[in-house]
Amino acid sequence: QVQLVESGGGSVQAGGSLRLSCAASRYSDSSKFMGWFRQAPGKERVAIAGMYLLTGAGIWYADSVQGRFTISQDNAKNMVYLQMNSLKPDDTAMYYCAADQTRIHWLEGASHGSWGQGTQVTVSS
Repeated sequence: QVQLVESGGGSVQAGGSLRLSCAASRYSDSSKFMGWFRQAPGKERVAIAGMYLLTGAGIWYADSVQGRFTISQDNAKNMVYLQMNSLKPDDTAMYYCAADQTRIHWLEGASHGSWGQGTQVTVSS
């Protein structure tokens, strides 16, 4: 499996910005679609943004982050980024990078895909 490593989390005040990075150990057809999930305390893990690593196509956003978060990729470095603007306290969560073979598999929870260890994002009011 592909190894994924996240970075860029931290603490910020409401209205601020953070940029998360996810580095994949290599490109693999089993991990073509990459993106971000998050899990807030006491809540289920949910998908928030994803895209195809090689082409940048198939971009998907959850309604909760549409217009505030932007996902991007650098296929030469096997990296995916999440620019998070206008952060709210409700964005506080552990953010996970995940990859799976297709967009559908990823949206269904990437249960057979690769996952990173997560990076904490805390937004204070």
